Amino acid sequence: MPKISLRLHGGMTSTECVELGKAAEAAGFEGIWFAENAFGRGILPAAAACAVATRNITINAGVFNPFSRHPTMMAMEVGALDELSGGRATLSIGSGIVSATEKLGMDPSKPVPGLRDTLTIVRTLLRGDEIDHAGATFSARRVKLDYKPRAGIPIYLAGRGNLTTKLAGELADGLLVSNMVSMAFAARLAELMQGRRKVAGRDGSGIVVQYMPCAVSLDSKSAMAAGKRVVGGMLPGFWALGHKIASAKEALLAGTGIEEQQFAAVAARMRAGEDPTDVIDERIARAFALIGPPEECLAAASRYAKAGITELALTFAGPSAARQIAIIGEAFKRA
Repeated sequence: MPKISLRLHGGMTSTECVELGKAAEAAGFEGIWFAENAFGRGILPAAAACAVATRNITINAGVFNPFSRHPTMMAMEVGALDELSGGRATLSIGSGIVSATEKLGMDPSKPVPGLRDTLTIVRTLLRGDEIDHAGATFSARRVKLDYKPRAGIPIYLAGRGNLTTKLAGELADGLLVSNMVSMAFAARLAELMQGRRKVAGRDGSGIVVQYMPCAVSLDSKSAMAAGKRVVGGMLPGFWALGHKIASAKEALLAGTGIEEQQFAAVAARMRAGEDPTDVIDERIARAFALIGPPEECLAAASRYAKAGITELALTFAGPSAARQIAIIGEAFKRA
């Protein structure tokens, strides 16, 4: 069984995040993963509030984009968050959404050199050392934090491309995989990252965390309807992204047995405003979400562990989110 965690995001207020964060800790979840998206709420207020409101659950800040937040600022902020949480913070880094970064007047079309610079700068600063790095994209010349951070704050890299995944194995502590990625594709990423880690001569395995919607209910039909709505809300955007980025399309198709034509037809119907419960079939819904009674959700989660996923960061939607978290927690403790 993979570790079970909670995913929160900038579409939620800090108050809402604290409510669900406390519910996740009470349910025995491993961590809280914050997903910061361009031009939404920054996650640091919510992460700090959750750090104060909880005692044991990990506080995973990210995904920070160096094109909008300089690597030195990342180190400053996550080190301070780690202090506040009593040593429970981690950091996730990614190159962000291309269209959003372009609005800042920057070119993120070749992000790997910038991500390499970022990992080098942040890792050095969080060790408490001075960094003098003139990078291909980001630099930090004779910079050192004015306080001593905790040694070994984990740093993860988010992505789905081959070069980013290999970089995660080489320099990061693990890989963060987004929503709408099939199990087969996530398994390939996990294998690629772990293999690169070995080639780099690093000890142990890196962790692989995957974002995943979860619609849990004792009533199977209502759970499926909720799951279809969540997947239906994401599918058109990810299908459009797949026309720009090959790995995004492959992430949808790999191992699902779902043809491109079906994805295209579903995306078109969703954009036309049709009801997701009429458009999304069960096979598509289950390919990208945990759906059903709690035991069924955990059985599906266990298959991700066999595929090399070490942690699932689950998103719960709607007014029953806290109750859904409690249901999963109760089942997880019985398993």
